[in-house]
Amino acid sequence: MYDTIIIGAGPAGMTAALYAARSNLKVALIEGGLPGGQMNNTSDIENYPGYANISGPELAEKMFEPLENLGVEHLYGFVKNIENHGDVKKVITDNEEFGTRTVIVATGSKHRLLGVPGEEELNSRGVSYCAVCDGAFFRDQDLLVVGGGDSAVEEAIFLTQFAKTVTIVHRRDELRAQKVLQDRAFANDKINFIWDSVVKEIKGENRVESVVIENVKTNQVTEHAFGGVFIYVGLDPVSDFTKDLQIQDESGWIVTDDHMKTSVAGVFAVGDVRQKDLRQVTTAVGDGAIAGQEAYKYITEHS
Repeated sequence: MYDTIIIGAGPAGMTAALYAARSNLKVALIEGGLPGGQMNNTSDIENYPGYANISGPELAEKMFEPLENLGVEHLYGFVKNIENHGDVKKVITDNEEFGTRTVIVATGSKHRLLGVPGEEELNSRGVSYCAVCDGAFFRDQDLLVVGGGDSAVEEAIFLTQFAKTVTIVHRRDELRAQKVLQDRAFANDKINFIWDSVVKEIKGENRVESVVIENVKTNQVTEHAFGGVFIYVGLDPVSDFTKDLQIQDESGWIVTDDHMKTSVAGVFAVGDVRQKDLRQVTTAVGDGAIAGQEAYKYITEHS
């Protein structure tokens, strides 16, 4: 029996574990991959206080280091369901069940799919959602980045160190990314833009060879040769396993108050899985600190 089980070891989950463990709670951290979450897919983090520039994996490692010394148990597994039995919650993974007094959901979000022909068939054969993971495989090739937000522009800039050219296709006529990122992209000779357009199909035999693009204003359809497609068109929450608790909004984001509490007593949610406006490492860390303290308060009040 744990005092709190934290599901997900991104910055929110790791910070929640830190604060809960420092409150002398018995803490388990369940993760299906490497600690760090989306940080592991980020080459440079420039807006985390205390670091002018640090790689995502390096920051993840620094966040995880103190947890073992505090006695946090690190468990590997994929959570399938959470059962609410009042004062006790049951966390069910793909191969085990755990009892806990509180649960902190910190599973984050995943990249949204385009849902076009060829995307699934050519995934990992030219279609990617992680420039940091796959960029080096595309040296001297013409690449397409889909999207107009921070992630799309950041990754397009990152890809220019490998690619011959990088083209950003965006459904609007202006980017949504921060101004500093836009300025860097516009100043980079390797980056081109296709405005007011969407991807209709990704084509290729054994790997990506070309992409069919439609202009949403003129309906003109064109086909362009590309060796790789990197997709950044938004995020979807990783929250299916919480459905029985009925703590999600209509899009699957988990609804909380300012104390990270859901509508189920003893169940909290933090970070990118939560219904919120700004999804950054800094906001995830803030969420985690609050939830770690709130779990401690809940347990002391229900002892």
